[in-house]
Amino acid sequence: MSENTTTQNLVEKTVFPILFALSFSHLLNDTIQSLIPAIYPIIKTNYHLSFSQIGLITLTFQLAASLLQPFVGLYTDKKPQPYSLAVGMGFTLVGLVTLSQSQHFYTMLISVSFIGIGSSIFHPEASRMAHAASGGKRGLAQSVFQLGGNAGSSLGPLLAAWIIVPYGQFSVIWFSIIALLAILILSYVGTWYKGFVAARAKKVTIQSVVNKFSRRKVICSVVILLLLIFSKYFYMASLTNYFTFYLINKFHVSVQTSQIYLFVFLFSVAAGTLLGGPIGDKIGRKYVIWASILGTAPFALLLPHASLFWIGVLIVPIGMILASAFSAILVYAQELIPGKVGLVAGLFFGFAFGMGGIGSALLGKLADSTSIEYVFNICAFLPLIGLLTGFLPNIETRKK
Repeated sequence: MSENTTTQNLVEKTVFPILFALSFSHLLNDTIQSLIPAIYPIIKTNYHLSFSQIGLITLTFQLAASLLQPFVGLYTDKKPQPYSLAVGMGFTLVGLVTLSQSQHFYTMLISVSFIGIGSSIFHPEASRMAHAASGGKRGLAQSVFQLGGNAGSSLGPLLAAWIIVPYGQFSVIWFSIIALLAILILSYVGTWYKGFVAARAKKVTIQSVVNKFSRRKVICSVVILLLLIFSKYFYMASLTNYFTFYLINKFHVSVQTSQIYLFVFLFSVAAGTLLGGPIGDKIGRKYVIWASILGTAPFALLLPHASLFWIGVLIVPIGMILASAFSAILVYAQELIPGKVGLVAGLFFGFAFGMGGIGSALLGKLADSTSIEYVFNICAFLPLIGLLTGFLPNIETRKK
């Protein structure tokens, strides 16, 4: 096989081993991150923290994980950094070790900020690498990548119930093994990406989507997409960070039982992740976005009024339907603004993380001043923002 043929295959074919490696690394990365909210019931009791302080821990993590992402994406669009993912995981490793030792509120903030910095480096460039390995199947590639992250997020509460609750905060340090494994895998992925960048430098063209929407239309569409991200991640923040407290407060279940319910929700999110991307590749991403956010509304509105049994039932479709949104939104935005894969990934991942953090802080403050049940009643209306999807253009009709 000639060098030119090899290069062409490198660029045009879907490289599934790399996609799976990125997805598995995403699983490891988000498993570590999910330990932060999973240990909230423990540190709240041990250190007498308020809901507002719990919200500030999440806000610190999410801001560290969000503010840098657009800048990382913008920089790597111009100067790809194949081994930056391994470096980012090094920051996560430092944060994980210090979190296991933290005995004061402010040292916890420092610890989670290191984990957040690692995330801000990981997500935009990993999404960019998934795009590079997609072979044109961008929706599928992002769904595979997101599947790993959501599966990792679902494991945190389960691992917390099995390991951290019985053995205490220090047991968090054992998860540093996960970070070390991720560093090894991401070094391998970096070597592949270095070859991909070299192939692209040899003038091998990559087919891209070209749109002729006006600047005003693009800006309005991006604003709508960000509002949809706001809806999704504010609602996700209520469930990810306060669902266990809601169940403990309303139904008097144990911490372990509440963690299992949280796992069911997050596992449903992981299971639904693969739907959005491939379906969007076939029928159009706008329709997937519409169904995934607005389709959550009926179940979300029922949740605060359901019994414990029906809550266990409702969180499954909520998680599955809501999960399909992000991959479709991200690829839609990348096609809306072609040639800025890293910047768009950084902007949307960063905004999603930021909304999750701000949502957690505001909802924690609201829970302190009212009640955790009131928070869930208010958040049930957030998916109705999905009605804004109707104002998005059908981008598939403008492909060339």
